[in-house]
Amino acid sequence: MAGNEASVPTAEEPSKSKKISAPRIIILGFAILIVFGMILLALPVSSASGKSIGWIDALFIATSAVCVTGLSVVDVPSTFTTFGELVILVLIQIGGLGFMVFGVLFAIVIGKKIGLRERLLIQQSINSYSPQGVVRLALNIFLIALIIESLAALVLALRWSGEYGTARAMYYGVFHAISAFNNAGFSLWSDSLMRYVGDPTVNIVITLLFIFGGLGFTVVLDFLKKRNWKDLSLHSKIVLTTNAILIGSGTVLILSMELLNPETFGLLTWPQRLWASYFQGVVTRTAGFNSIDTAAMLPTSQLLMIILMFIGGSSGSTAGGIKTNTFAVLIMTVYAIVRGREDVEIYKRRLATDFILRALAVIIISLGVVLICAILLTITERHTNHNFMDILFEATSAFGTVGMTLGLTGKLTTAGKLVIIATMFIGRLGPLTLAYAMTRSSKKQYFRYPKEKLMIG
Repeated sequence: MAGNEASVPTAEEPSKSKKISAPRIIILGFAILIVFGMILLALPVSSASGKSIGWIDALFIATSAVCVTGLSVVDVPSTFTTFGELVILVLIQIGGLGFMVFGVLFAIVIGKKIGLRERLLIQQSINSYSPQGVVRLALNIFLIALIIESLAALVLALRWSGEYGTARAMYYGVFHAISAFNNAGFSLWSDSLMRYVGDPTVNIVITLLFIFGGLGFTVVLDFLKKRNWKDLSLHSKIVLTTNAILIGSGTVLILSMELLNPETFGLLTWPQRLWASYFQGVVTRTAGFNSIDTAAMLPTSQLLMIILMFIGGSSGSTAGGIKTNTFAVLIMTVYAIVRGREDVEIYKRRLATDFILRALAVIIISLGVVLICAILLTITERHTNHNFMDILFEATSAFGTVGMTLGLTGKLTTAGKLVIIATMFIGRLGPLTLAYAMTRSSKKQYFRYPKEKLMIG
C-alpha cells in the first residue's frame, strides 16, 4: 500500500509532479518501437538483395507496420527475406495490440508488481474507462487476439495447403491472420488478395478478422459476457449498430457504382462482384487489403472509400480513423439540432456535453491533419501525374491507417515519405493523444465569463 501511495504525485513533491505524462510515454514508446524496427529492416539480412533498403524506406515500412497501416514504398514479398517479413509481423502485432499490453505480459512473467502509474498508462493505451481492472483487460485482449488469430491462421493454412504446401501455407496463414486482425493490410502477394477475389473462404475469414479487430476489445468482451442486446453498454450498442450500417451501405453502394465500370466489375462474374463489393465495403474501414484494382475504380467509388477510411473503426480497437462512435455522436448531434432538441439522445441515454465537444474536436483536428497532409503532398509530389483525388486518397489512407493507395505510394519523394510517416503516426496515436501530449495539464477554472449569443448559419 505504501508503494502505491508514494507513486501518486502531490503538490509537496515537485520532482514527481514533473513526471512524463501518459500520452507522452505512449508516443515515446511507439517512437522507440519504430526506430527499433527501422534498424532491423535496414539490415542487409532483411533484404532479399542482400543490400540495405535504406534508412528512409526502412523508417517508412517500420512506421507503417507499427501504426498498422499497410502502405509500402517497396514490394514487400519481393524486397524482404523471411527475416524481414517476420520483423514486420512482430511490429504489426505489438503496434496493433499496443506495447503496454505486452508490457503487462512481461511484468507478469518476471513477477514485477504493476503499480498505479503503470495502470494509468495501460488505461490510456487501451482506451479503458477506468484504471481498475486494466491488467485483467490487457490479458483478455492478448488472449482474444491469440485465439482469433490462431483459428483464422489454421483455416487459411488449410485453404492454401493445396497450393503452397503445408509449411508455406501455415506461414501465409499466420502472417495474413495477424495482418488482418490488426487491420494492417500487409500481404505476401504483390497483388494483395486480388487473386482470391471470388474465394469464399479467404473473403469470409479475412473480413471477419477486419471486423473483430475493428470493433474494439471492450465491445467483444462485453458481448461475450452478456450475450444480450439489452444488457450491452451504450458504447457497444453504438459501435455494433454503426458498423452494421457502414458495412451494409458500403457494400451496396460499391456494388451499384462499380457495375458501371468495365475495368473492374466488368471483368468479374456475378459471384465475384458480390464478394468484391462486400470485401471493399469492409476493407476501407482501415484494413488495407484489396481484392480489385482500386486505381481502376470510378471516382465516385474512390470518394466513398475516402469517407469510409476517414470514419475508420471503433475506439479501443486496432483500427484508425475518427472512429465509428465519434461519427455516430456527430450524426446524432446534427439530428438533435435539426429536431430542435436540447439533448443528444442515443438508445434512451443522454450524452454528456463534454463527450460531444470531444467528438467534434477529434473530427475537426482529423480533418485538419488530412488536409495539411494533402496540401503538403501536392507540393512535394508535384512532379507526378497524380491528381488531387489520388493525393487526398493517400492522405486519408495514411491518417486512417488503412494502407490503400491509388498508386502514389511507390512514387513518393523523400519529403513525401516523411509527410506520410508523420500522418500515419498521428493517425495511429489519435489526434487528441498528441494534443494532450503537446499541452500542459489543464488547471481548474475558478470563474466563468458571461454568456453571449452569436449568429450561426
